[in-house]
Amino acid sequence: MPDGASPLLFLSAVELARRIRSRESSSAEVVDAHIARIEAVNGTLNAVVADRFVAARQEAKDADARVAASRDPTTLPPLLGVPCTIKESIAVAGMPNSAGLVSRARWIADEDAPPVARLRAAGAVVLGVTNTSEITCFPGASNRVYGATANAHDESRTPGGSSGGEGAIVGAGGSPFGIGTDIGGSIRIPAFCNGVFGHKPSGGLVPSSGQYPLYSGGLQSINATGPLARRAEDLMPVLRILAGPDGRDDTCVPIALGDPEKVQVSKLRVIVASPNQKGPRVSSELAIAQQRAAYALAGRGADVEMRALAGLRPGAMLAAGRFFEAGPMQLARVLGEGRPVPLVRELLRAAAGRSRHTTPALTMGLLEQLGGLIRKRLLGYAERASALRDELDALLAEDGVLLTPAARDVAPPRRAELASGAPFSYCAVWNALELPVTEVPLGRGRSGLPLGVQVVATHGQDHLCIAVARALQESDGGWVVPEDLAGERA
Repeated sequence: MPDGASPLLFLSAVELARRIRSRESSSAEVVDAHIARIEAVNGTLNAVVADRFVAARQEAKDADARVAASRDPTTLPPLLGVPCTIKESIAVAGMPNSAGLVSRARWIADEDAPPVARLRAAGAVVLGVTNTSEITCFPGASNRVYGATANAHDESRTPGGSSGGEGAIVGAGGSPFGIGTDIGGSIRIPAFCNGVFGHKPSGGLVPSSGQYPLYSGGLQSINATGPLARRAEDLMPVLRILAGPDGRDDTCVPIALGDPEKVQVSKLRVIVASPNQKGPRVSSELAIAQQRAAYALAGRGADVEMRALAGLRPGAMLAAGRFFEAGPMQLARVLGEGRPVPLVRELLRAAAGRSRHTTPALTMGLLEQLGGLIRKRLLGYAERASALRDELDALLAEDGVLLTPAARDVAPPRRAELASGAPFSYCAVWNALELPVTEVPLGRGRSGLPLGVQVVATHGQDHLCIAVARALQESDGGWVVPEDLAGERA
């Protein structure tokens, strides 16, 4: 990054919106600064796979004209003139919407998905769409259409996924916030890998309409749409804009959202899920980071308790059971756009480098089919997931949060993509339970890669997760700024 990086790259979306309304900064300046950052890093990251810079610059000029003509800035849209990015699997009018499928490579969306339309109505300026894993079903960000995305802190490491392009470009400072989807950790994993905040909303809070794949039935509320942001204070304002029924997603219902600013951390109960007790092993530095977060909250007066939650141990199987109960996902049909792909044959072709599909997507499809062979066992895990949610509802109530590991270790190498789901076995269970979760960055580990923790609350208590994220941002610094920007911090 050249010397003199714009100080606008370090600000929250909320602060950028305030400056634009007060004319301290223009939208044109803000948008240009972020476009310049994207252009500086995207050759390495491959995060933004299609841009709309020309249109964005015009929209920024229009926003500035609207500010100039306004007599009362308080009546202007809340995000007027603020740039953002959107995961490519979420429809943005005039932009690709392939979800990494070669057969959809030329597919252009003719309308905005409801969450995108709501953001644009709130004044946000979309800079472009970002990379994802094929059909969004794996915690990486590579496909046969766009190739692979790199981590914002180390190009040899995975950015996570499936919202990996969002995590990478927000983590690199190229976008104040972005929108991703999360059916098994796909917001939180890239937020963790790239050192930013990510929030998976309560099930049914934000509509899943306008996406590919478009899930049906119970899978719609398991698949959450939510924000990734470099600053914690942006999570709730963006979430409020995204939330609410759209008349298309039958599982999306009105849910009253609380205010993180009214949460008194000193009155919260914080349950620390004890890692490494007959569950997936967590690296020492991530376990220490989790403890550091607990100490920080205790220092603010919160009632902190360490507890071993036995019900969480088979987390991956609880998620698999719930997905099986809510599904089917029909990944073979999704890969073939309605016509089932012969998975075994395509896996053999992929091994020879001759398939149009990625090995992770084909493997996930095959695992789904094999799940039918253990149907009774999976449904048993679905029942256990329901019992676990009841247990957590009673434990956390309306004044408690749970701190749980973000992952088993830091972001793994990109070359290990097929095995990269293993470090993130703490994520999918929260989709299965449809509980709100915020991923919080907690500085760098020994390798220079980001650390983090997940904050969980009961259904509808999204504001508690976000309030804790804001408190931890104050104690631990929040966004892990890339090294090339760190020296430019205002």
